[in-house]
Amino acid sequence: MSDAPLADLTADRGLLGRSSTAERVAGILRDRIIAGFFQPGERLSEEAIGQALGVSRNTLREAFRLLSHERLLSHQLNRGVFVRTLSVADVVDLYRVRRVVESAGVRNLANAPEGGLTALREAVAEADRAATDRRWRDVGTANMRFHQAIVALADSGRLDELMRQLLAELRLVFLVMNDPKAFHVPFMAGNRDILDLLEEGAADRAEALLVSYLDEAEQTLVRAYAPLAPNPTP
Repeated sequence: MSDAPLADLTADRGLLGRSSTAERVAGILRDRIIAGFFQPGERLSEEAIGQALGVSRNTLREAFRLLSHERLLSHQLNRGVFVRTLSVADVVDLYRVRRVVESAGVRNLANAPEGGLTALREAVAEADRAATDRRWRDVGTANMRFHQAIVALADSGRLDELMRQLLAELRLVFLVMNDPKAFHVPFMAGNRDILDLLEEGAADRAEALLVSYLDEAEQTLVRAYAPLAPNPTP
């Protein structure tokens, strides 16, 4: 593990507040993993991270346990804790669940929370700005926000949390990809088309387009990821 992420991690101490809880530590590490500060397959040092955040070993181990439950970390006997490396089968399964969860959001369009489409519009606009500035990973982040907002139409906190976990796992795949532009940019138009149908109230057509979109995204990602995927961690 390089020193650069740890230097940045020290700055996150202020996020812990006076009471350093495992949940807050897990939140900081989750954000860092998703942002790519810790790479798939990288071993996490209890001592170094504990010192950087100023937390006890017990608190850190509980945070590791929480993130292992979310399938972001993996504990390997006598070796330590590692950022998970996903397999192609993991990718296929993630998209299988995404179809179910995101379709639930679209089908609830008529009963969606007030202003439910606003987050979708904002995500599309942010992707456009990021593409203009050639910030390709930010295009990917905006794409994830778009799909998180689709699930939010279901008005279910449990589905929202599940989707956050799914997207966090997918980040572990995207971190290995060499060309985020090639994957994310082609789907920007699909996001706009789905948004247009939702704004028209055409939930059935939007769901059909969404499922087709996810099918294509899965196939594209599997083709690109398969040659790059390291040996998966359990």
